[in-house]
Amino acid sequence: MTPLLATVRGSFAQTRSNYRALLSHMAIMVVNDMVWVVFWVIFFRRTGTVRGWNIDRVLLLQAMLTTSGGVVLGFLSNARRIGLLVANRELDALLALPVAPLPHLLVRRIDAVNLGDFVFGIGLFVIACSPTPQRTAIFIGGVLAATTLLTGYLVATGSLAFFAGKGEAGELGFHSMLLFAAYPADIFSGAGKAILYTAVPAAFVAAAPSSLVDNFDGSDAAILALAAAFFAFAGWAVFTIGLRRYTGSSGAWTGK
Repeated sequence: MTPLLATVRGSFAQTRSNYRALLSHMAIMVVNDMVWVVFWVIFFRRTGTVRGWNIDRVLLLQAMLTTSGGVVLGFLSNARRIGLLVANRELDALLALPVAPLPHLLVRRIDAVNLGDFVFGIGLFVIACSPTPQRTAIFIGGVLAATTLLTGYLVATGSLAFFAGKGEAGELGFHSMLLFAAYPADIFSGAGKAILYTAVPAAFVAAAPSSLVDNFDGSDAAILALAAAFFAFAGWAVFTIGLRRYTGSSGAWTGK
């Protein structure tokens, strides 16, 4: 068994050790997600279509967001904690292991609460998003792309703590991403919309992949894949460069 696989199995075993707590934590998040969906249902019943978005498209967006967010924040929960781990100098034990640091770091902790997002997103897609074999395949592909992009983005922003010594950038990036990703990208315009496709690529996490489910376009799918690859590489690069500045044995900072 490889060290990475052993880490994954250990993370799942720890999560399953308290089955009742796992279910209760997941239920809390499912209820929270349901409240958000009810808000959108009420909103669109009163306003109708807004810039091409209606209740069906927004429910699909929410299904995409909660599923991909559940994967990242549930199964790869350390992606959003890298800045805090670096700022608190908690990487010493990790650096002593004969494993690739970043993959091991990502899979060694599962957040039971956010697994509820994953379950809710799958359920919402099945119940409210008219799944067909084609739509399901595109949905799965969109989730994979969004998961890759979101993980890379959170790793990149969190890894800025290697250079600044503080984890605020990672938390700011996390909250900005999830806040903007929950809204249809087309309700923004001008510079605000441009930011959603560049500095805070929230549009690629939910709006863009969910739109592909309804109206698949090869060029748009290629752009989504390229964006996911770019931010995955950016996350790996910033983490790798930053790790070289970190002295695990003493917790000191180098390269200043």
